[in-house]
Amino acid sequence: MIAVVGELLYLSRADVEQLLDVDAMLEALARALEVYSSGVTSIPPRSAARTGDGNLLGVMAGYVPGIALEAKLVSVFPRNDEHGLPSHQGLIALFDEKTGAPLALMDGTYITAIRTGGTAAVAARVLARDDASVLAILGAGVQGWSHLETFPRVREFKEIRIASRNPDRASDLAAHHPRAHGAPSFEEAVRAADVVACCTDARDPVLLREWLKPGAHVSSVGGTFGPELDRETIHAGRVFVEWRGAVTNPPPAGAHELQGLDPDSVTEVGEVLSNRKPGRRSQDEITVYKSTGHAVEDAATARLVYDRALEEGAGVRLSL
Repeated sequence: MIAVVGELLYLSRADVEQLLDVDAMLEALARALEVYSSGVTSIPPRSAARTGDGNLLGVMAGYVPGIALEAKLVSVFPRNDEHGLPSHQGLIALFDEKTGAPLALMDGTYITAIRTGGTAAVAARVLARDDASVLAILGAGVQGWSHLETFPRVREFKEIRIASRNPDRASDLAAHHPRAHGAPSFEEAVRAADVVACCTDARDPVLLREWLKPGAHVSSVGGTFGPELDRETIHAGRVFVEWRGAVTNPPPAGAHELQGLDPDSVTEVGEVLSNRKPGRRSQDEITVYKSTGHAVEDAATARLVYDRALEEGAGVRLSL
């Protein structure tokens, strides 16, 4: 006979949002990136099943010792906006590191959204100039919201410009922060900005190198289906990534913009955080953070949620 596994803790979207402390998440993400770059994790490249019409279901599994053994299923359906649904939806499962027993199943949609902007904010904290005061956010969807929620936690921005292909959405998002306002175009948002955060579902570049001021920090978390940054920006700046696999693996595991680069030419953010490699080297240097998303981010964030759920007795216990 098969032994009874036990109980599974189920955490809804509402549970996850209530339990997650965003500032604590930023610190947990920084630590997880350091652990990843130390070489002790086991995280295979993301794989995906494609359903046609540009849709996919991705699988992201990871083991981060002392943090979590987890797996995420995430669907990416770019046209979901037409149905009033997020383009990215997911579930995260946590397992016991010693026995492999399932511990929890939780909403992954909110975690995917907030940890993506959060990791980009962690990168900006160590790569942007210390005197950075103007932030441009390109995109006013879920990731635009996530970046507006997380980036002001790592710098005191005096001005936040938000641009979108839909100006009304840019204005609506800007209303959520006292120093934010809508910009009429991507170019006008970017020019003279100290930090530029690209978070669109673009298939072609939304940012051009010629718009960037010396010393700008560029962050790009979009580009699942095509390059979000132009080649000139990639070649003009020093490139930082969550993992070197963003260069050596084809999309959707790797980044469109980084294909063909020498893996040794990019630096992992975890290497900068652990002081193994330098971050920004001069005031005029352009730094580029290119994200593909990574399982260490899900592991770190889900663990915070799970631990707090246990402390507060949150969630629903399900028999297996």
